[in-house]
Amino acid sequence: MFLSDLQTKDIIDLVDGKKIGSIIDVLISDDGNILEFSVQRKRFLFFSSGVIKIKWGQIDKIGKDVILVKVEP
Repeated sequence: MFLSDLQTKDIIDLVDGKKIGSIIDVLISDDGNILEFSVQRKRFLFFSSGVIKIKWGQIDKIGKDVILVKVEP
C-alpha cells in the first residue's frame, strides 16, 4: 500500500463515529515502520480545525474506504 492510497481514506473516530479528517503526512522510523499519521481535521466552510497526530497504536482497522481509530479525548 502506498501513502497516496492512505491519503484517500477518511479517518473515523470509533469513540463517537465522526470523521476526523484526512492524512496529510506520515512519520516513519529509521527501520521503516509507521509511527504516526498527521491528520488534517475536517474543514468547516473555508476554515481548517488544525492537525492532529494519530499514533500507530491508535489505529483499529484500515479498510477499503476508511481508517478506524480510537482517539482519546
